[in-house]
Amino acid sequence: MESEDLKALVLRFYQAFDDRHIEQALALLAPGFVAHLAGVPEALDAEGFKQFGLEFYTAFSQGQHRFDEVIVAGDRVVTAGTFTAQHLGTFQGLPPTGKFIRLSIMHIDRVENGQIAEHWGQGDALGLMQQLGIVFFPGPTLLPHMVRGALARMRGR
Repeated sequence: MESEDLKALVLRFYQAFDDRHIEQALALLAPGFVAHLAGVPEALDAEGFKQFGLEFYTAFSQGQHRFDEVIVAGDRVVTAGTFTAQHLGTFQGLPPTGKFIRLSIMHIDRVENGQIAEHWGQGDALGLMQQLGIVFFPGPTLLPHMVRGALARMRGR
């Protein structure tokens, strides 16, 4: 396949997910498809990838991929950008917050015989948790107080 064809195939895959045409997206996956996702210890087959995707898309409605970079190198297509959505469903036990999220993403998809054979996905999970209010990061005014408190506790030992 030509570079532009590879690019079009992969972008069609993400657009199908954004449009909630999951079966259409999955039809673009090759037999023996494998997905490697950051934070997921084992590689996923097509069915596992579908379940992961459905859980995410059920929790986050109106999901949209926006790619700032799409690079084709050989049989691989690299996409980097952002994913935006609204948290309207339960996600990993967290009830809906109604919050809008925006996370940085990067994917590498390997194409074989006109289908996506392998996927590597990286998303800013820590940023997502912070946006949902699960993880707290101290601001610049609070941080010095926290450091002083920790030092005081250490001296008291």
